Amino acid sequence: MKEDSRILEGVPPELIMDKKIAPDPRHIEDCDISIGEAIRVLSGKWKLSLLHELGGQTRRFNELRRALPDISQKMLTQQLRELEEEGLVKRNVIPDNPPKVEYSLSAYGQTLRPLFAVMLDWGANHRSRKAQSEKLSGKSS
Repeated sequence: MKEDSRILEGVPPELIMDKKIAPDPRHIEDCDISIGEAIRVLSGKWKLSLLHELGGQTRRFNELRRALPDISQKMLTQQLRELEEEGLVKRNVIPDNPPKVEYSLSAYGQTLRPLFAVMLDWGANHRSRKAQSEKLSGKSS
C-alpha cells in the first residue's frame, strides 16, 4: 500500500491536472480518504488559527482568547477540546488556587508545522498574485 501512495512522487502536478498522466485509481481513492480525514480533523472555523497560535509555545486559555478576540469562550473551549481529543493539543492543569490551564501542541501536533509553512508560502504567493492581477486590471483593494 505504501508503494501505491508514492506512485506519483516526483511527477509535476500540472501533468496530472492536465490529464497527461493518469493516476492509479487506487491512489486517488486513498488520497480522497486521507484528505477527507485531514479536513475532518482540522475543520472548524478556529482550529487552524488555534494550532497556529500554539505554534511553538505554551499558552493559557485567556491568552488564546486575546489572540483570537472574535472567538467566544464556549467555542474556544469546544475547539480546544476537539483538538485535544485528536491528540494535536496537550492540556496541562496546574494545581493552584485558582487552577491554571495551559495548552500547547503535542508532539503529534508538531507534525503539522510543515503544513503551516506551506500555507504561509501559499498565502503570500496568493496575495501577491491577487495584487498583481488587480494592478493589471486597474482595480484597487
